[in-house]
Amino acid sequence: MRRRSFLFSSLAWAQEPTPIRVDVNLVNVPFSVTNASGKLIDNLTAADFEVWEDGVPQKIAFFSRAANSPLTLAVVADVSGSQEDYLKEHRRDLRDFLKTAMKPQDRAMLICFGANVYEVSTADTRPDRLDDALKEFQKAKRLGDYRKLGNPEIRQNSSSFYDAAVESAKALQGQPGRRAIILFSDGEDNSSARNLLDAIEAAQEYSATVFALRYTELRKGQWTARNKYGRSVMQRIANETGGLEFDAALDDHLREAFRQIADTLRTSYDLAYTSSQSERDGTFRKVKIRTKREGLRTRHKTGYFARAGSGPG
Repeated sequence: MRRRSFLFSSLAWAQEPTPIRVDVNLVNVPFSVTNASGKLIDNLTAADFEVWEDGVPQKIAFFSRAANSPLTLAVVADVSGSQEDYLKEHRRDLRDFLKTAMKPQDRAMLICFGANVYEVSTADTRPDRLDDALKEFQKAKRLGDYRKLGNPEIRQNSSSFYDAAVESAKALQGQPGRRAIILFSDGEDNSSARNLLDAIEAAQEYSATVFALRYTELRKGQWTARNKYGRSVMQRIANETGGLEFDAALDDHLREAFRQIADTLRTSYDLAYTSSQSERDGTFRKVKIRTKREGLRTRHKTGYFARAGSGPG
């Protein structure tokens, strides 16, 4: 977590009627709430929740609903091998999703990866222009015009999934409001300098919720060991960051996935608290948000690493 000056708005739990400035170490936690049937609930207030860190109750300092916060979305597209053809087939579905899920004040960026990770468009891109950016990238004969993200590495294979996940989370650092990653891939990495835990930690550190859309090309209809590995990777990164994982191999599956993601983004919440554990000792801090109402459950990141010099939890 990083020490910074935080301006409480009228949404914050401040006693003064006018904004005040205080120095705090805030842990930010985006989350969603569903009932027993899986329906998203969007009419709750801060008084309906309790927050715990490593089993110790914490005081909520800030609370807001999705409707009151801008969204910055990172669309991360795997363009290696069969994934590239899959994306060409579904650019329209992506465009329709962006129109449905995002408001005029929201912004999106596009990151594509194969062996290397490329920034195709920055976070100030209007969502309706993302489809054109993806189309231009897929047609490009020279990728030297696009900025590579991350440290230069010697890469011998075709998919840097973990590096792309880390760099997309870092690219969301400092963006206002909610942050989410839409990740198209099969989860099968063979070129990264990072690993799965690095990817999860980066998304947790920058409060980026990952929605994983998995397209797995099966061999004669059979799951290989590598296919299963990729599936578990996509499931894990979504679960640890409070997001969702979908099998997007079929058209109706992808459309349903986009619908669920759009609904979640529109009905989510954000809260922040000042950790009662002020020391930055590098340990993992487990976070739990509980509702005071019967029959409701929350989905959020599982925790964060309290590393010196890191960003907000």
